Amino acid sequence: MAHEKTLDITRTLLMVVDFQEAFRSVVNDFSTVASRISLAVRTFQILEVPIIVTEQYPKGLGRTAEEIQLSLEPDTVIVEKTTFSAGREPAVLDALNGKDQIVLCGLETHICVNQTALDLLDQGLRVHLLTDSVASRFERDKQAGLSKMFASGVVPSSVEMALFEIMRDAKHPCFKQIQSLVK
Repeated sequence: MAHEKTLDITRTLLMVVDFQEAFRSVVNDFSTVASRISLAVRTFQILEVPIIVTEQYPKGLGRTAEEIQLSLEPDTVIVEKTTFSAGREPAVLDALNGKDQIVLCGLETHICVNQTALDLLDQGLRVHLLTDSVASRFERDKQAGLSKMFASGVVPSSVEMALFEIMRDAKHPCFKQIQSLVK
């Protein structure tokens, strides 16, 4: 039996929170983080892990970043919202389909990602945060968001950490395909 904080492919879902075009010009590492999220999306799809994408007021903030959109399968659940937290959105909660390990990434670390993480924790779900796949306009805000989430019980992770944790073994049928993408 695996440790309680180890990701289990049968219980896991990837949630991309509000990584939208309006932030491209104000987040310094936008392209790098978008690339990391795109990698997460592609590899989680290979592993057949469900994915939910949220968009905060897309009329004003634009759609999900193009790099990520190009990686999404056409049937990916995309939920538009105005609340900062996706963790209380009925459409998001419905799309969880019983998954209780949520791998979280997106924007902004200290606002929408933080509030989503805390609301998911409050509902008894385990939240694993891809620390290489979150950003804020200011580094101090990102660090504050990370500190608060970790102090609240969020499990720190990264794209590679999560992927290899889910596969568990180099004999996993998707190992070579995933390994070639993360190199």
